[in-house]
Amino acid sequence: MSLSLLAALTIGIVAGLRTMTAPAAVSWAASLGHLDLSGSWLAFLGHGWTPWILTAFAALELVGDKLPSTPSRKVPLQFGARLVSGALAGAALGIGSGGPIAGLAAGLIGAIAGTLGGSALRARMAAAFGRDLPAALVEDGVAVIAAILIVGVLA
Repeated sequence: MSLSLLAALTIGIVAGLRTMTAPAAVSWAASLGHLDLSGSWLAFLGHGWTPWILTAFAALELVGDKLPSTPSRKVPLQFGARLVSGALAGAALGIGSGGPIAGLAAGLIGAIAGTLGGSALRARMAAAFGRDLPAALVEDGVAVIAAILIVGVLA
């Protein structure tokens, strides 16, 4: 597996953990010139305001995830959003190596794994902690750090 496909798969996993963190990280990589998306259908990710907007959405998601009214990531709307996010971020990383369709597929597979695996792991951590908040904060940290490391490989 090539480095870009591995990056696409793992950024998909990040999308499964936190929907907006993956596209925000990819957008920053494109905006800062570490990922060339110019001339592609994903060029908008590298435009001036895009990383700021996606980062704001990612920050709001980090807060909203802790609210008791937030539905499970496995309900259709939330699951679908994670799939789209993972596929989009994966495709962007795939464009860098000339394989956007392979990147899209890897991001999609990663998003499925991240959504289902992240949910199961968070439930186990919450049971071990005796409450959900510490588990949610650990998951936040893993998603953000992983996203930074993944796009950092492109630098």
